[in-house]
This record gives sequence, C-alpha cells and structure tokens, in this order.
Amino acid sequence: MRAPLFLSFAHPDDESFLAGGTICRYAGDGVRVVLSSATRGEAGKAGDPPACAPEELPALRGSGRRFAVATLGAAHLHLLGYRCRALAGADPDRIRKQLVEIIRTERPAVVLTFDPNGANLHPDHVAISRFTSDAVAAAADPRWFPELGRPHAAQRLVWVSGRHPWEWGREDEAGSRPGVDFVIDTSRWVDRKLAALGAHRTQLASVTRHFLRHPDRELLLGREFFRQGWGPPLAELPARDLFEGLSGR
Repeated sequence: MRAPLFLSFAHPDDESFLAGGTICRYAGDGVRVVLSSATRGEAGKAGDPPACAPEELPALRGSGRRFAVATLGAAHLHLLGYRCRALAGADPDRIRKQLVEIIRTERPAVVLTFDPNGANLHPDHVAISRFTSDAVAAAADPRWFPELGRPHAAQRLVWVSGRHPWEWGREDEAGSRPGVDFVIDTSRWVDRKLAALGAHRTQLASVTRHFLRHPDRELLLGREFFRQGWGPPLAELPARDLFEGLSGR
C-alpha cells in the first residue's frame, strides 16, 4: 500500500481548483490523502452576485471547503487557522510546528503545495509554499520538535504548476514545456471535481468563466499539471504518477 499524499494549501477552494481530480484519483486508488488549509478565506470576495454578507464569509467558505474535501474523497482536513491575506506574517515557529506535526503523524511519501512563486504571486500562496518546504525539511530532522514523534522524510516535494490550469494548451503541447513534470489524468473524476468546485459558492463566477465556458472544457477538467520540486529523477517527462520511482510505492 502506498504511503499517504499530503497537500498543503492556503485557502478554501485551492484544493478543488488546482488538484481536485488528483485527490479523487489517489483516494480512489486507496491512497490516504490528507490536506491542510492555512486560512479561513475571510479576506476574499463574497462572489458575483454576493453569496453572503461579509461577516458570513468565513463560515460560508469553511462549509464549502468541508463539502468539497468530502466530495473529493480526502481522508482528513487539517485547519491551521490563520488570517487570509496575512499568512506571510504568521509566526514561523508556530506554523512550522503545526506542519511538522501533520507530516510526522501522517508520514506522507509525497507533499504537494504551491511553487515558490505561489502560481500567481498571491502572498498567501507564496507563504504557504515557503512554510511547507521549511516544515518538510524540519520534519526529517530529529532535533526539531522531538516531542512530536519520530522524524519523517518525505520522498518527493511536488509543486502546483506555475500557470493556472485554464492557461494551458492541449496535452501534447503542455507536457513538452519546462515546468510540467507530471500530467495527471483525472478524466474519470470530472463530475466529482465539478461538484467540489460548485461547493465554493463565492467562486462560482470564476468556475464558470475559467472552466465551464472554456472551449476545451472536458480536456481542461480531465488533467492536472504539476512540477517536481525535488525527489528521485523521473524516467520520462511528463510522468503520469506522482509516486513514480518512489520506494514502497
């Protein structure tokens, strides 16, 4: 049985937009898929038209996130509890400890997060990428937080591709470009990904614009792109499995 897959994101909806089909695929293959979400999303927009009053936004985004995570089949969601658009100012020791505890408890083979540029330079995306990479290194070092249990070294760090999924061309073109090391076939899970996206009511205008009205809608929803941050070399590019070449896969 494969070791777990851990996805570390910043906001409610990141998991559905960027990796919803991948979560479905691996959960369906029997992999324990766990997520962490760093913020409550309270600084986001309420939608167009607004789905709620501003003070109701954290609760609405939280309920959408819970439904989406359950729909995608993830085994557990860890909430870190930071303010949206303020993650870069989080206490690095506190968030490091939170993430190290998750990594040592779950013991994932693969950790997936944003690339160092946060995909679109959003400060929360950049911050969670930095904090996650830091925690992956600390989790493997017994000198950090010995009270949190045995060290654990993940075998691969994977980044969300540096471009939004709707910006890519067709697969044969996208897969030949630098920065695309994995193309994950998620075509069997399009309906579940759409259901998860639909749970994020404040994002429905974005879902419609970027996915539902896209001329290559089925192709767009049927694959997800990732980049290898570090890990064993891949036999061919792009690889089709995030666990390719890992021991105990």
